[in-house]
Amino acid sequence: MLIEDRVSSICKKYQGGFVMKIAVSACLLGENCKYNGGNNYSEKVRDYTKGNEVIPVCPEVLGGLSIPREPAEIVNGIVSLNDGTSVDKEFREGARRALETVKEQNADIVILQSRSPSCGVNAIYDGSFSGRIISGQGVFADLLRRNGMKVIDVEDL
Repeated sequence: MLIEDRVSSICKKYQGGFVMKIAVSACLLGENCKYNGGNNYSEKVRDYTKGNEVIPVCPEVLGGLSIPREPAEIVNGIVSLNDGTSVDKEFREGARRALETVKEQNADIVILQSRSPSCGVNAIYDGSFSGRIISGQGVFADLLRRNGMKVIDVEDL
């Protein structure tokens, strides 16, 4: 298969060239939407998305969570705060809304922040709030995959 055929199978053709629609965790684009009010701006993401259409998404904000907010981790399948308070409903509602955005915008791929309880693609924190990392995925990454979306961890760029 020619490279052009492979590119055209996932990209839209515009004005003689190919442009991808890339949904990206908003924090990676420099939006201050992390739990601590900061961001995870990534030059890799900037370079990778250059010349393409970028769709920022933050499922945690879409779920109604504030900025800043208490850190959350997945504990026994439920997104919870360190004191045991469940924020699972907000995380899952935000994931659902973010998926709607990604689908409505016809994103070709989605680039997500590593280890997040929403966006972790290959690994997440283990739920002990100790910084220990385990294999797993966040609720948004899981929902995207179950809906057939191509998901990329920012650390794999």
